[in-house]
Amino acid sequence: MKVLDLIEKLNRDNDLRKEELVFLLDNITEEEKQVLYKYSLETKEEYYGDTVYMRGLIEFTNYCYRNCKYCGIRAEQSDAERYRLSKEQIMQCCDQGYWLGYRTFVLQGGEDPFFTDDVLVDIISSIKKRWNDVAVTVSIGERSEESYKKIKAAGADRYLLRHETANADLYASIHEEMALESRKSCLYTLRDIGFQVGAGFMVGIPGQTNTILAEDLRFIKELDPHMVGIGPFIPHEKTPLGGFKGGTVEDTLLMLALTRLMLPKVLLPSTTALGTLDNKGREKALKVGANVVMPNLSPTNVREKYELYQDKICTGDEAAHCRQCIEGRINSVGFQVDMGRGDYDGWRQ
Repeated sequence: MKVLDLIEKLNRDNDLRKEELVFLLDNITEEEKQVLYKYSLETKEEYYGDTVYMRGLIEFTNYCYRNCKYCGIRAEQSDAERYRLSKEQIMQCCDQGYWLGYRTFVLQGGEDPFFTDDVLVDIISSIKKRWNDVAVTVSIGERSEESYKKIKAAGADRYLLRHETANADLYASIHEEMALESRKSCLYTLRDIGFQVGAGFMVGIPGQTNTILAEDLRFIKELDPHMVGIGPFIPHEKTPLGGFKGGTVEDTLLMLALTRLMLPKVLLPSTTALGTLDNKGREKALKVGANVVMPNLSPTNVREKYELYQDKICTGDEAAHCRQCIEGRINSVGFQVDMGRGDYDGWRQ
């Protein structure tokens, strides 16, 4: 077995077996990575050209009843300064975002019981009524099938639910009183309901191995989501995993490229976490096949409070400056911004 042969096979067939992925991850050289990255970028360009989609991110609550051991807004993080945006504040963020050209709004928050189905339905339906040409993405964790159906009926187009790791033992080790099977069940339910679905995982979790990363790639191949969010684990000092070493940009880029070749049409974000670890991290992700960025539309007075990990960038930037800055970075590495809805290639409503 040779790594270059496996890269050629992946580029041709968009698939590798678990043992082949493990071998590749264990043995790939820097020179071989460049071959992989060339193929992953070419694959992205085949479906999306040189465009990068911009989504407007609204972090609307940092309350969460979960106790994920890596997360800075976990329920037991007593030093977190909690906030919730009102419906009026969320609509103001969308209003500004629409004026700036965004046609997708991403509503992201902790698993906050305050946001019942009725509250969410009111917010989502109001956004869609005011701006009928926008897409709404929701990212608020595990809910019931009935809840997901109500959110979809209100007009939500997409749902992001990162699985974080596809290994049941590792999942249990970083999530208190949560089970991987429940997370997977939610993802399949969201697909069945008709959402454009986003999964995703962290790279560099304490205890993660190349075998486990191969399991993540096999799982997303099986699930076949429309979006995959991949970012490095960044420790937060006030969490149980705060003392561990974090993930790296280099390892994350490798997983992004492999994901692009496993799922050629996938929407693949270049995450803020990459830009936090490396000033050019987001640009590097775009050059290996990522094609989505999500500048922040949240009010500047709450951005630092949505601290999933420490030292997050762009917390003080006004929305207009945030858009201009990221657009400039995208252009600087040869890509063009697309402010439209940016649906999955081949998606039909």
